[in-house]
Amino acid sequence: MPTVLLPDRSLIAVSGADAEHLLQNVVTCNLEDLQEGIARPGALLTPQGKILFDFLISRTDDTGFIIDIRADQVDPFTKRMILYKLRSDMTLTVISGRHVAVSFNDGSSAPPNAKKDERFKKQTVSRLVVDSPFNETGEDRSAWDALRIEHGVAEGGTDFDLGDAFPHDVSLDQNSGVDFKKGCYVGQEVVSRMQHRGTARRRVMVAHATDQLPASGSEVTANGKPAATLGTVVGNRSLMIGRLDRVQEALKEGTPLRAGNITIQSVTLPPSVTYGWPDNELDQDG
Repeated sequence: MPTVLLPDRSLIAVSGADAEHLLQNVVTCNLEDLQEGIARPGALLTPQGKILFDFLISRTDDTGFIIDIRADQVDPFTKRMILYKLRSDMTLTVISGRHVAVSFNDGSSAPPNAKKDERFKKQTVSRLVVDSPFNETGEDRSAWDALRIEHGVAEGGTDFDLGDAFPHDVSLDQNSGVDFKKGCYVGQEVVSRMQHRGTARRRVMVAHATDQLPASGSEVTANGKPAATLGTVVGNRSLMIGRLDRVQEALKEGTPLRAGNITIQSVTLPPSVTYGWPDNELDQDG
């Protein structure tokens, strides 16, 4: 299986008698049914329902948890969790000397001690914890980025700004990152309202062009009006987050969608998502 080191990720161990109870009451995903061997997406939200931190969380043998998070978010995440901790028996420890890697390949069995990345439904993707030093001469990082684009897997800081997106905007409602039955958590009221009223309009898409697309964060416009924003870019393909209705209108009317000076030739929806175009006559979700 191709293996890619992710040097921009870090690990936090969460332990203590109250660890699961406290986490269950503040993060978006359900921990009660989280089995060993699974890396589940989740987020810590603002009270207004915006994503402050996104991460993957897995259960350890000693009933604790490991949080796989962007390295530059370790300190602010830890400080935020301490605010919720109060007198609870919970300890957060940054794991030094260990690194995150990812392996992926269709039809292959996962490496020993790997955690299945639950964001991917049609591909075997495994999160690994490796010792330092790690051989970085293997698969290029672009292979991992291309896989995320293909499957519409968005990550904070690269595909969207933390503090500026709702869970629905980045498909956490599609990949077990949000549980709508477990009860209250920070920001739950807003997220549940969006779910039950069907008001989510910003969604993850995949943009295709014939030329190299501009950098992540570039605005996508139709007739000069904003429609979406590019996320991770690999060559002429990019993950894109934006308004389904505006993108669809441009596609139906033949209005060019442009990112900088580059014209986007087509837009598809990621595989396995339950959302579709507002007008399902446009079948672009191959």
